Amino acid sequence: MSDTPFVLPSVTDAQGRPLDVIEVRGLTVDCIVGIYNRERVAPQPLRLDVALFLDTRSAAVGGKLASTVHYGRLLGELRFLLEACRFELLESAGEAICRYILAPPTQDAPRAQVHAVTVRITKPEALRRLAVPSLQVHRSAREMNYVVEEKHFGRVDIIHEGANYGVYRLRVKPGGFIPTHRHERMEESELMIGPGLLLQGRPVARGMAFLWAPGFVHRYDNPTSIEQTVLCVDRPRFIPSDEVETEPPAGGLVPAVGTSFYPHEEPATPPSSDGHA
Repeated sequence: MSDTPFVLPSVTDAQGRPLDVIEVRGLTVDCIVGIYNRERVAPQPLRLDVALFLDTRSAAVGGKLASTVHYGRLLGELRFLLEACRFELLESAGEAICRYILAPPTQDAPRAQVHAVTVRITKPEALRRLAVPSLQVHRSAREMNYVVEEKHFGRVDIIHEGANYGVYRLRVKPGGFIPTHRHERMEESELMIGPGLLLQGRPVARGMAFLWAPGFVHRYDNPTSIEQTVLCVDRPRFIPSDEVETEPPAGGLVPAVGTSFYPHEEPATPPSSDGHA
């Protein structure tokens, strides 16, 4: 299915100019997805194709990645969402992915605004290879509304909430902190979008993801001068009474062990004066 081209709509900007399209096809993620008992216990592959509609003129002239979309990091974020949300329906997965991609960029991870997106999700093993079902959806940024809640640590963007999960962006203000806390009912997965947070009092790299089982005590601090963002998935959706603040353990906070969802990136070596790398 990923070798089959999208049938894409024509999307224009406010001046009537066609928008550029970045396509990324063939991301395969083994995850929990489906409504049947066997699907809720054993991961199965999903294939994801996305087409991003945006204006890349600034990137073309200025040569800055922040003027376009870092698709390596974006795919890591989408893989995180598919693994963490454990969707029951492809329709829920498609909507959550579209809403995440179309959300306004954050200061700690600058990129171009995506004005529209087409997403195709294929579930190759759902019908035991008798046929291959897929879903294709198209959404635009102008049809999206995001609830933003003010918190003592900063803000929370409610990206998407389903029956059994919620997707949020926690935006920790400069000098702010999410106090030491635990959850008794919710299972929480979090991915670091910004590069400047402290987790359990220690620096944590962007792209690192952590699974907080109920009862695990954790804390975030932002010592930087700009807002820092965490992509958060709660299962079930966020329960305010389940955010239980607590004193740090006597022996200190337990170091967190995470997994990187971003590609390993080495900075390009500047050319020498004679033009050789």
